[in-house]
Amino acid sequence: MSASAAAETSAATHEPSSAPTSPVKGRPDLVRVAARVVDLHKVYGKGEAEVRALDGVSIDIARGEFTAIMGPSGSGKSTMMHCAAGLDGVTSGEVYIGDVDITRLKDKALTTLRRDRIGFVFQSFNLIPTLNAQENILLPLAIAGRKPDPAWFDTVIDTVGLRDRLSHRPSELSGGQQQRVACARALVSRPEIVFADEPTGNLDSTSGAEVLGFLRRSVDEFDQTIVMVTHDPVAAAHTDRVVFLADGHVVDEMREPTAEKILERMKRLDVRVRPDSAGA
Repeated sequence: MSASAAAETSAATHEPSSAPTSPVKGRPDLVRVAARVVDLHKVYGKGEAEVRALDGVSIDIARGEFTAIMGPSGSGKSTMMHCAAGLDGVTSGEVYIGDVDITRLKDKALTTLRRDRIGFVFQSFNLIPTLNAQENILLPLAIAGRKPDPAWFDTVIDTVGLRDRLSHRPSELSGGQQQRVACARALVSRPEIVFADEPTGNLDSTSGAEVLGFLRRSVDEFDQTIVMVTHDPVAAAHTDRVVFLADGHVVDEMREPTAEKILERMKRLDVRVRPDSAGA
């Protein structure tokens, strides 16, 4: 490895920062954040075509918690997640994974950090059709040249209930089973944080409940940290905390959410932003 590559890899895991720690409301034992965005701005286009998808967003994501990001269409929730996960660049602001400001990393170091410290679950599953379930689950580790921890692999497989489907390809699995494969793939490398973008969006209610139950269990039993973008109040009700965005701003949050309370809050947000967002 060259000196420059080694320096980048080191930066991805050891770069110091001034990102402070903070206690989680109601849980003073949790004093560190898994991820943080600070005064985050994301602008697309210029001049009359300019769109401010994010306009000064600041959010702390606590370790060991399940957080939902919600908001009306065009509120910036998916953009925020993509920036926080290092999948999209920022116009200005800071994005931390642990104590690393990923906006300062070069491409190679950012790729290494995403591979080693972040898990992803997407609405479209993103499975490789020519690989079976087990091969899809282990693909990120294979790319990284790492072997799975056998005990942890068995724990993940049994938790998602796919032991008898590991030899099946995606086309031989239901939508819910495919998404559980995607969830297992996100967790098998034991990432510091998992970002899930509408993970139940393509699933029926039964399959969606299975996936949400697995995500909830991974937080409660394995101390996983999960951030989920969703438009579904029922899905968000599985989380510990809901953060609401509107027009690129954080406008509210809720702890101990229920579907009814979330739906009422979303209705108020939708009415509030509709007059200013008709063309968004």
